[in-house]
Amino acid sequence: MSQRPIAILGSTGSIGTSTLKVVQEYEERFSVELLVAGRQAETLAAQIKACRPRVAGLSDPEAFPSLCQALGVPAGSTRWFDTELLRGDDQILKAIGESRAEIVVAAVVGMAGLSGVLAAIDSGKDIALANKESLVVAGDLVMKRAKAAGVTITPVDSEHSAIFQVLQAIKPGDLGSVILTASGGPFLHTPKDEFRTITPEQALKHPKWNMGAKISIDSATMMNKALEVIEAHWLFEVPSDSIEVIVHPQSIVHSMIRLVDGTVLAQLSVPDMKGPIAYALTYPGVRASRVMEPLDFTKVRELTFLPLDNEKFPSIQRARACLSGANGAPAVLNTANEFAVSSFLARAISFESIHTLIGESLEVFGHRTYDSLEELFSLTKEVTEWSRQYVASIRH
Repeated sequence: MSQRPIAILGSTGSIGTSTLKVVQEYEERFSVELLVAGRQAETLAAQIKACRPRVAGLSDPEAFPSLCQALGVPAGSTRWFDTELLRGDDQILKAIGESRAEIVVAAVVGMAGLSGVLAAIDSGKDIALANKESLVVAGDLVMKRAKAAGVTITPVDSEHSAIFQVLQAIKPGDLGSVILTASGGPFLHTPKDEFRTITPEQALKHPKWNMGAKISIDSATMMNKALEVIEAHWLFEVPSDSIEVIVHPQSIVHSMIRLVDGTVLAQLSVPDMKGPIAYALTYPGVRASRVMEPLDFTKVRELTFLPLDNEKFPSIQRARACLSGANGAPAVLNTANEFAVSSFLARAISFESIHTLIGESLEVFGHRTYDSLEELFSLTKEVTEWSRQYVASIRH
């Protein structure tokens, strides 16, 4: 079996590092063509030494000297042995397009990952998508360009991977609805009136998954699930009223589909991101074996399913409203959330103010539309600047 060359965008994040673990465990099946990180120079240097990719780069040029130092080469060097070293978005986007990779793991967190996804699509490379924000802010554009390029987008999120996998077992016309499961995060049973005192340290402690800071906070607010509703709409071409969300604290049933006759099909496994990553890297070929620990049903004491508390976690209702409104509304939702999360982590706003900021931003900008990427980026800049002023106003 020949090696499949891959590129990893966001290689130093939680999904990126898990992807490299899969690659290293199955060296006979994969080779690393391109590694891209933001500014984590020392981590990227260690990955370069371990994987020896053909190309590697940092999107933040200011961190490049640190990468050179960690690799033991003079500042400004363009190579480390056989690895070409890049810096800045322009060089990286060009490298994505010229890469020999057959599949690109899109694992950059936030809207910052959109340009890399589009560069990969436009060069005809399949996508293993962990960057849900690309579909949230520009789902119609991304899916049309993927279809035109003949590119397959395979989801890496555990929930969407589960749906994608079980959809392989049904015929066209069989699908009634998709059912996204949510762990409920660390505050599932926390009274709403205690939200104002929640600290970043508390919000970062997810009960089941080890994720990066931004995604962990999104899980705590349930915004992660709201973004997944929008992502599911585009990935599986289902209307928002055919996307159900239920709380499943054990994170064993990763998601389900409901068929038109009432049958429900589910995908179950231990909570381990290596599973959906390996599936995306091997699809549509033979699955990798022994990726995760087998699920031992004798040790699964219970599988609990609870209704969603929309009063405590309003994000999902907002996501549904965005899908039925102006095409710019999901981008407003995502942009305001990104700013709110970073502000909360910086202790500039309270946990409950995350929802308040997002709601206010939708009141101001939720009616906006866009017809091009330029208009989309202009809208998100406006929302970011408004959010900055909003945070400054409530701090004084």
